[in-house]
Amino acid sequence: MEHNHKQPELEVRVKDLIEVDGLKFKDLNNSGKLEPYKDWRLSPQERAKNLVSLMNIDEKVGMMLINTRGMGLSQKDKRKTSRDGVLDEGIVEKGENIFAASKIWGTTHTIENMNLRHFILRDNWSPAQMAEWVNTMNEVCEGTRLGIPCLIASNSRNENTEFIFGMNDAAGIFSTWPGTLGLAAAAQGEIKNGGDASLISQFAEIAHDEWDAVGIRKGYMYMADTVTDPRWQRIYGTFGEDPEFISEAIGRVIDGFQGNALGNHSIAMTTKHFPGGGPRENGFDPHYEEGKWNLYPTPGSLEKYHLPPFRAAVEHGTSSMMPYYSIPSIKKSVVQEFEGVDIPFEEVGFTFNHYFLQHILREKLGFKGYINSDSGVTNKMSWGVETLSEAERFAKAVNAGTDLVSDTNDIENLKKAIENGWISEKRIDEANERLLTEMFALGLFDDRTYVSTENAASVVSNQANWDAAYETHKKSVTVLKNNNQTLPLTAEKVDNKKVYVEVFHKEPERAASYTEIARKECQELGQITLTENFEEADTAIMFLHPKSGAYFSATPGLLELEICEDKTETALDGSTYQETTLSDMAHLKEVADSIHVRGGKVIISVNVIMPWILGNVEPLADALIAGYDTFYKAQVEVMAGNTRPVGVLPLTLPASEAVIAVDENGECVSRNDVPGYDKDKYMPEGLAYAYKDSDGNIYKLGHGLTF
Repeated sequence: MEHNHKQPELEVRVKDLIEVDGLKFKDLNNSGKLEPYKDWRLSPQERAKNLVSLMNIDEKVGMMLINTRGMGLSQKDKRKTSRDGVLDEGIVEKGENIFAASKIWGTTHTIENMNLRHFILRDNWSPAQMAEWVNTMNEVCEGTRLGIPCLIASNSRNENTEFIFGMNDAAGIFSTWPGTLGLAAAAQGEIKNGGDASLISQFAEIAHDEWDAVGIRKGYMYMADTVTDPRWQRIYGTFGEDPEFISEAIGRVIDGFQGNALGNHSIAMTTKHFPGGGPRENGFDPHYEEGKWNLYPTPGSLEKYHLPPFRAAVEHGTSSMMPYYSIPSIKKSVVQEFEGVDIPFEEVGFTFNHYFLQHILREKLGFKGYINSDSGVTNKMSWGVETLSEAERFAKAVNAGTDLVSDTNDIENLKKAIENGWISEKRIDEANERLLTEMFALGLFDDRTYVSTENAASVVSNQANWDAAYETHKKSVTVLKNNNQTLPLTAEKVDNKKVYVEVFHKEPERAASYTEIARKECQELGQITLTENFEEADTAIMFLHPKSGAYFSATPGLLELEICEDKTETALDGSTYQETTLSDMAHLKEVADSIHVRGGKVIISVNVIMPWILGNVEPLADALIAGYDTFYKAQVEVMAGNTRPVGVLPLTLPASEAVIAVDENGECVSRNDVPGYDKDKYMPEGLAYAYKDSDGNIYKLGHGLTF
């Protein structure tokens, strides 16, 4: 391998530089000598190997854990901060919050005494403030025995979305694009129109520049999961249900964030959730016990629908892979094969699943990076290994191939597993070498330890990036129905006419604040005359934001996909309860009826974060639109005809409750492991899966009208 011997610009804040052969190196361990790990002329692998040989057991254990770390700015009690308020030194007792599975110490103690070097940032301050925090964290790291820097990871930050802890922690600071499904809708629309998916590459390259400038160098993204069970709560974070498109999107995302190979300016990607979280047991999520199973009732489904995007991720060199919490079910699956060989199902979560991680991911797919567990696998979500102690769970995960355990600082139990001889020193060294190779490749030991706060602010405020994001919002808008050419709302159609705009949400107080935003954005366009009284309006534009279920707890019955209010449901235990996915449904109908009585037109936009069943709202609409956390202004621009509609559905919307009904044995009438576009192959006679509207449009993958 040829190495670049050009002197990098090295900055030290605690240690000294040394000079050898007329070149400068960081003396990270104060030895005055040039050990291989300090020598930027050597390969990341050589340097990692040398550093691991110098580390003690505590340093190796700390390297294998990644934990959420707050910024000092988020600490309410400023006495619990250090370094001018930049670092959070607060202590959280075990069990005090959802992620404090063990006691959380202050930042300095965690770095210096617990030896953690991987941290997840969920806070959302300004680019300059985040950059300063990353720099200060690394300053503390530089002062430690071996001067090992830290690596900051984050979930997606570039999507317009409501805050959900642990999924969508941050939005609105970096250039703000539609949700992942919106990227898919826009790119698949471009492909349908004879173009390609290059807007996904553009998205990734722009987001990359923003992350790189701030110093967040590792992304817990994106989801390569193929949507097959429509009730899964995490569908909005996927690229939809077409494995071929998802594979292309994941490849473009990795290339855009990482570049051709991991280097000084790469954002290292963690592709999730291997081998696919789509085949849920009737939508229940493995963040809670009711959702711990992956079902494969259909021959060949795992290889045909779920694994292809992960193969693409490996081919594009994803730096790490995150296995899902769930367990492959033997009882509710048929034998699955991969490359002609039967897959033995061990009923443990994929983080603990040796066959999936070693044989399929590493040997068959050729994955070379490291394996990063999902959050909480050794305590809360330890499906299939619940009877093991926490130290035994660490051993089971690490021996199965997991190198980094997420959202924990439980150094005691990992160390105990090693001291008891349950994990070999060779395996611990292997995990550390993989983790450190990434850090060396990213330049964290050399000229990328610290970033410029001024540069962070200027890169993120670049208007061209925000403009590109806005263009994609417009392209994501999907016209599902357009009865009698209701759209576009051209000047002649709205001239001397009044338009009523309202937003509906599951939470009425959000509906009110969103309505203000939507009206303001319509006003800004200046093409329509608004009224706040629907009874004098000729046209109504209504934006619906339905919501269903919760991440960390199961609904009493199956997750509701109908847009409904106070609907009586039957729980799994036979009792009944009320469910609402959208408030003020009676008012929605009242507005629509009032407009129709006067011969006016009703335009309804539904925020598709899940494959909603539209039977309660589609008949009210003359024109029906799908958005995906898409800006109101961008949607209205399409409605007004300023932009030709491009978006298409990235997934199929179910026809009715009948096509997703579940019998008393827990079996769904449509297959949990097959995408919507293929479900009809397995449906009972006379039952079609996709929704058909009053104009005869079928809302399946790829549907989208234009004008």
